[in-house]
Amino acid sequence: MNDKVTIRRLATGVPGLDEILGGGLPEFSFNLIVGDPGAGKTTLAHQMMFALATPERSALFFTVLGEPAWKMLRYQQQFSFFDFDKIDSSVRFINLSSEVSSGHFDQVLARIAEEVRRHSPALVFVDSFRSVMIEAQRMAHGSESMQQFVHQLGLSLSGWQVTAFLVGEYSPQRDAPPVFTVADGILSLEQSVQRNSMVRKIQVLKMRGQATSPGVHTFRISGDGLHVFPSAVIQDDSNAGHAPGHVRQTGRAAMGVPSLDEMLGGGLPHGYSLLVAGPSGSGKTILATAFLAEGVRLGEAGVIVAFEQTPSRSRTTTIDDLVQAGSIGLINTRLRDLSVDEVVQQLLQSIRDRNATRVVIDSISGFELAVAPAFRDDFREALFRMVAVLSGLGVTVLMTTELEDRYTDLRFSPYGSAFLTDAIIVQRYIELDSRLQRVMAVVKVRGSAHSNAIRQYTISDEGICIGEPIADHEGLFSGRPRRTHAPSLNPRDPTP
Repeated sequence: MNDKVTIRRLATGVPGLDEILGGGLPEFSFNLIVGDPGAGKTTLAHQMMFALATPERSALFFTVLGEPAWKMLRYQQQFSFFDFDKIDSSVRFINLSSEVSSGHFDQVLARIAEEVRRHSPALVFVDSFRSVMIEAQRMAHGSESMQQFVHQLGLSLSGWQVTAFLVGEYSPQRDAPPVFTVADGILSLEQSVQRNSMVRKIQVLKMRGQATSPGVHTFRISGDGLHVFPSAVIQDDSNAGHAPGHVRQTGRAAMGVPSLDEMLGGGLPHGYSLLVAGPSGSGKTILATAFLAEGVRLGEAGVIVAFEQTPSRSRTTTIDDLVQAGSIGLINTRLRDLSVDEVVQQLLQSIRDRNATRVVIDSISGFELAVAPAFRDDFREALFRMVAVLSGLGVTVLMTTELEDRYTDLRFSPYGSAFLTDAIIVQRYIELDSRLQRVMAVVKVRGSAHSNAIRQYTISDEGICIGEPIADHEGLFSGRPRRTHAPSLNPRDPTP
């Protein structure tokens, strides 16, 4: 016999929110939506209401001393989730300003109870209960009556078999009224501004009866409403969360560049992450494009996240046709104020949509510039999380990074992130016969033998062509100055 009560979970209609809630919103729960002014509380409430409300499961939205309903609706109808056909059929707005202004909160409760009995809603929203509390403090008998009112309102909403929401301008860190203790769920929204950067975050402070996603998650408000980007969860290899239908590959991935597979010891092992580091113009994007195109030729779908130049401007054969055909997913963002989680969630969705096995991040340098200043201090940690999540999926990842070629030192990444990857290819310029020439070398391939030769390569309309090893390569990648002129043939010449 199973005495466990099953609680139905409601889909909120807000992308990403159900995931951090632990599967959805518990039916018949009493919830608070709190945060500073402008954080998106009312928009979140409306987005959930229009997603959940139906003629059979209607919603009541009570407005108090805040903005009038007509003004609120004027702005809310700009969002795509707003549905005129649901007004007065599935969604009803009721103004409580006269009852609240009287100071008799028993009348407020009576009005709410009367409307609930009349319409038998499944959803009840009160915006803003902070206004009720401010008005109570203005009254002579405000404090005691307010505590009784909030307590009674919470009990009433919990006992009416409705899913209820109180919306208010509260910061849990600064002020927490007693209603916080009787609430089943608390969603806290916040926004912060650094220079010209706006960052919005959401946190599930409380949700009874289910495991929520801990920590703070970023979200963005667009014409479609809120979109939450849950923090990516790192899973170990023994319990890797593969995308549906995704099969972890074995063997090695061909790079699409003649001789490079040989340098890597037979290609890049499937599931590895590769860092291609080099100065501007060294051909990093061309190599990344060849890597994806070769995958398509072999029947492997891919995804490219481009933070700098559009791949169609590459000197090699463009991948526009592959993108149009759906073989390659393109995330070509020009947005700023990004969080790493936002990029990772878009990337994971594109991988799942195509069952992709190859991923390109071009480039980490551009990625860092696109990330909001609030996240840049933790960028190295965020890179680690992103690489770990992709590794858990078993995809093969190629990342590029821009390096200043100083000729006197050896670096693989300006972020100290070279240790995150399984393999490293370094590209550099050298001076030979009074000309700048390109050379590359495989620095490491974890757990695999690989060439240590430094090889010259050229870039043409056909792509990258790798030549023979450079015979005199002393100092090229060691950080020591390299002799770029021919040695003297005079035995008396002291120059070695």
